[in-house]
Order: sequence, then C-alpha cells, then structure tokens
Amino acid sequence: MTPEQLQQLFQAVPEPQQPFFRLYHDDQGNPLFYSMAYESGTYIELTPEQYHRNNSNVRVRDGKLVEVSWQTTFKLVPGDSGSPCHPDNVAVIVAEDQPHTKWSKQTYESN
Repeated sequence: MTPEQLQQLFQAVPEPQQPFFRLYHDDQGNPLFYSMAYESGTYIELTPEQYHRNNSNVRVRDGKLVEVSWQTTFKLVPGDSGSPCHPDNVAVIVAEDQPHTKWSKQTYESN
C-alpha cells in the first residue's frame, strides 16, 4: 500500500460522534430509563454527570431534570378506571359484571 493510499484510507474514516445521554420519562415526568441509544419515547438530554449518576430520585418538570426533595405518598382512590373491587372490601377483586367500585393508585408529592 502506498503512502497516498494509506492517507486516503485515514481520510475516509468518519469522525467519531459525540455520545448523547438521555433520560426517557412518562407523561407525568417519572423516569423510565436512562439510555445512550436511540429509543422511541419522550426524553430529555442530560449532561454526562447527570447520566452517570443514574438517579431514579428525579422528575422531569418543564423539560428539566429536577431532583425530588419531597415526600411521595400513594393512596387508593375510587374512580372511573382501575381495578373493580368489592364495594365493602378494596382487597377483593371482582368481575366487571358484579357490583363493584373501581380503585386506582393516586400519587401525591409534597415538600
């Protein structure tokens, strides 16, 4: 191989791409997973430091990463969607055609 051919070979090598760091999240801003791959879904770009911390104690608010410093409480609440339960006992799941109350999990976050 001649020096000119070797030079052409080196010039043909593409420039390495900068890695990207993403946090994919749901519609409420709860983290789903961190990734350096192209995935479908909603995500925000992160700094390498944010990515390597891999913190699950965060939320996405207004397109920015926010560390959670509040208490998260979960509560079962009656509603139009959720699991159909016996009207007198939320621990007993019943069929949709039986008398029931639907319950779903509600998340409350406070300082």
